[in-house]
Amino acid sequence: MKVLRPITQQDFASLRMIAEESGPGFTSLPVDDNKLSNKITRSMQSFEKSVVRPHDEGYLFVLEDHENKTILGTTAIEAAVGMDVPLYHYYKSKSVHHSPTLNVYNTVEVLTMCNDYTGATEICTLFLRPDHRKGLAGRFLSRSRFLFMADHSDRFSERVIAEMRGVNDEQGHSPFWEWLQAHFFSIDFPVADHLVGLGNKVFIAELMPKHPIYVNLLSEEAQAVIGQVHEKTIPALRLLEKEGFEHRGYVDLFDAGPTVEAKLHNIRSVRESVQCPIEIVDGIEGNTTLAISNRKLVDFRATYTNWARYDEARHCLQVRSEVADALQLSASDSVRFFEL
Repeated sequence: MKVLRPITQQDFASLRMIAEESGPGFTSLPVDDNKLSNKITRSMQSFEKSVVRPHDEGYLFVLEDHENKTILGTTAIEAAVGMDVPLYHYYKSKSVHHSPTLNVYNTVEVLTMCNDYTGATEICTLFLRPDHRKGLAGRFLSRSRFLFMADHSDRFSERVIAEMRGVNDEQGHSPFWEWLQAHFFSIDFPVADHLVGLGNKVFIAELMPKHPIYVNLLSEEAQAVIGQVHEKTIPALRLLEKEGFEHRGYVDLFDAGPTVEAKLHNIRSVRESVQCPIEIVDGIEGNTTLAISNRKLVDFRATYTNWARYDEARHCLQVRSEVADALQLSASDSVRFFEL
């Protein structure tokens, strides 16, 4: 059984291994011991914190094999981005050049740097180790965050975003960044990417072009990847689209990957989730796989299993004792679940 839970300092070695495996472009997990340790500390403090409204909290989770205690993946939620450190995006819009006198009408795409997502909640840092990317583990890791957000919605913004990894090759070269580098920077994409992961974003404001960029002036290679995702990110994007997330023109400054967004209470997993007490029934088995959380905060636990069945008439979820133990639940405790 796989269980999602808040990260602890005992998970540092596993988190560092995940940071190394994630590769270039995964800026939220830099291969830096101090930064990773600070991320864990910040997450633990966020779970303990009394929150009136979202600010700078960060909730980091790990997916653990309940039997052998191996860490299989990680995922996170940033409560309100851009509040202390600016969050930059490019917004892609259209500019019309029209001359009735010359009978000329041209529409061109324009990229404008902005901070439009300041204060939004961001779901991020989704990574499942390669050996476990089969079955429902990836889907659960993505959607299980919404169980937590549904029960603790006061900790999050109504606007939820996800920055999707853009196109870059195995060496970390980004076609979009290569155009920017040639005209405005003197550092390679992996270096810029690493600086962002370390929280050093001052150079963005210092060196990024201050005026809108006409897309048709970029190289063909750079134009082709605007709003496109890395091939390994396609499954994650498809999952979010099924949840109701949409791309509305915002892209990353460095690799031009799309940022998608949704309203918290319109997210499918939030809308379709059910709250009810549990009943422990050994040997119970359902016809579908359910994602189930214990609705707690500091002791949050979630798992997915078919050792559970919803009794709609009695409005209770029947689960095996193994499931109750994994979720740290007793009879009649409340859970939230949805069909995975």
